[in-house]
Amino acid sequence: METALQIIGGLLLLAAGGEAVVRGAVGVARKLGVSELMIGLTLVGFGTSTPELLTSVNAALAGSPGIAVGNVVGSNISNILLIFAIVMLVKPVTVSPASIRRDGYVMLAVSAILIAIATLAGELSRIVGLAFVAGLVGYIVFTWMMERRHTTEANTSAELHVAESVVRQPGQPSLPVSLLFALGGLALLIFGADLLVKGAITLAALAGLSQTVIGLTIVAVGTSLPELVASLAAALKGRSDVAVGNIVGSNIYNILGILGLTAAIQPIAIPDDMIWRDWLTMGASALILVFVAQAFGRFGRLLGLGFLGAYALYSYLLVNPQALPGA
Repeated sequence: METALQIIGGLLLLAAGGEAVVRGAVGVARKLGVSELMIGLTLVGFGTSTPELLTSVNAALAGSPGIAVGNVVGSNISNILLIFAIVMLVKPVTVSPASIRRDGYVMLAVSAILIAIATLAGELSRIVGLAFVAGLVGYIVFTWMMERRHTTEANTSAELHVAESVVRQPGQPSLPVSLLFALGGLALLIFGADLLVKGAITLAALAGLSQTVIGLTIVAVGTSLPELVASLAAALKGRSDVAVGNIVGSNIYNILGILGLTAAIQPIAIPDDMIWRDWLTMGASALILVFVAQAFGRFGRLLGLGFLGAYALYSYLLVNPQALPGA
C-alpha cells in the first residue's frame, strides 16, 4: 500500500509540478520581454520534459540505471505506440509530410545514435552526455533560425506549440506570482521524482521484476502523460501537425536532453536486461511513424489499433522474457 501511494503521489506531484513550472517560466519570460518563439523552443520544451529529467537523474544518482535509461526508452516507445495510438483512436490524424520532415529525421538520427552507443559502448559517459546536450542546443538554435525564416508556415517545430494555450493565455500573472509558480513547481517536481523512483524500486523488488522493466513501463508511461494531454488536445482542435509534432519533439528532447543531462551529471551503465527487444521497438516505432507521415500523411484508427497491439505485445515480452526467440 505504501509503495502504491509513493508511485501515485509521485506521478501526481510530477504532473502538477510540470504544469506549474511551464506556467511560471512562460509568465517570467513574457514579463521580461522574451519572444513567444523562444519560449516555445526552450522554456516550454524543457518545462514539459522536467518530470522525465528529474526522474532519470534521481534514479541514476540512486544507483538505478534501469529506471534512468528505461524511463527515456520506455517514454519514446509509449509516446508512439500507446499515447499517439490513443490519439488516433479518438480522432484520426492527417498531417502535411513537410510539417514534420525535419524533426522526424532528427528523431530517427538521434535514436540511431543512442542505440549504437548503448549497444556498442554499453554506457553513456559524461562525454556522450555533454555531446547530447550540445546536440540539443544546436537543434534548438537551428530550429529557431528556421522558424524565424518561415514564420508564416504551419507548425514545423513540435515543442514550439506544445503549450500554446499557456503561452498565449491572456491576463498573464505578475512577475512575483510567475516566479512563485516556477519555484513551487520545481519543488513539487523534486519531491515527486524522489517518491516515484523510491516507489518504483520497491515495486520492482516486491513484484520480482527488474528495475529496467519498471522503468520501461510504469515510470515511462507516468512521465509521458503530459504528452497525451497535449497531443489529444491538439488533435481535437484540428491541429493535427501539432499533435504529431509534439510526439516527435518530445522523443528528441528525451534522448538529447534527458539522457544527455543525466549522463553529464552521473554516467549511466546500460542495464544488461535492456536488450534488442527494447532498442528494436524504439527504433522501429520511430521509423514507422516517420514513414507513414511521409508516405501517406494520415494516421487512421486501424493504424492506432495496430500500434496498441504492438505495445501490448511489447509489454507482454517485457514481463515474460522467456517468450522471446532464443530465450
